[in-house]
Amino acid sequence: MPGKVYLVGAGPGDPELLTRKAWRVLQSADAVLHDDLVSSDILRTLPATALVLNVGKRCGAKGISQREINERMVELAREGKIVARLKSGDPLLFGRGGEEMEALREAGVEFEVIPGVTSALGAAASAGISLTDRRHASRVVFVTAHREGGSGLVHERDVAGDTTYVIYMPGNRYAALSAELQAAGIGAEIPCVLISRATSKDEKVFRTTVGKLPGCPAAISPSLIIVGAVAGAALSKEPETSEGELSPEIYENILSLALQHPFHDSSRGSGVE
Repeated sequence: MPGKVYLVGAGPGDPELLTRKAWRVLQSADAVLHDDLVSSDILRTLPATALVLNVGKRCGAKGISQREINERMVELAREGKIVARLKSGDPLLFGRGGEEMEALREAGVEFEVIPGVTSALGAAASAGISLTDRRHASRVVFVTAHREGGSGLVHERDVAGDTTYVIYMPGNRYAALSAELQAAGIGAEIPCVLISRATSKDEKVFRTTVGKLPGCPAAISPSLIIVGAVAGAALSKEPETSEGELSPEIYENILSLALQHPFHDSSRGSGVE
């Protein structure tokens, strides 16, 4: 019998933000091919019976190619396996989901996409930022700091004042991003917030402005930057820097409850190597 591939969104990091469908598929998968940025807390919930492979690609680091990932998915599905291709956030937003769906179509392999909470929404919720606000912002633009041909900001010009920008995968290119934002017409005084490891116990939030962005401390991936009036409107009374409010003890309690999810069998342990 032919297998099937599920492109699964892992969400921003908190296991409780997995959808019920994602959880069910992960618990029944024969093989899980996960990105490097999928949180360890989510990986800990995978069944011991599953083949778990890290196929992540870090910028500037050698690793498995996208072609090799595509070939491995096809190979495992043709062996009759249920394959979960587990991606941080949502599979169809800066997750190379389009390339993988195309490869599966060409190979004649059945697939299904299971959406996830994209990092922008998880980070905005954690930082208390409404990405749209009828008083401040009617447009949201998602861009990546890493793409073929350069940053997704280099061609932006004359940005409307009611625009919220969410910059995925900024790395530590803060000086370059600050310059690109200002070249696009976004003033140095516009608020921005850098969020690292959103929704996890290791979450860090740094509040600054476009002009002061180069002075931000290096953030641990995954991270993103929210830019616009909304970043200042909700946080005007907050200190410049803050960390996630969950203590490690409270977070462990939350994770323990997550392991009791109706689609999770905690007795199966973890298949992570």
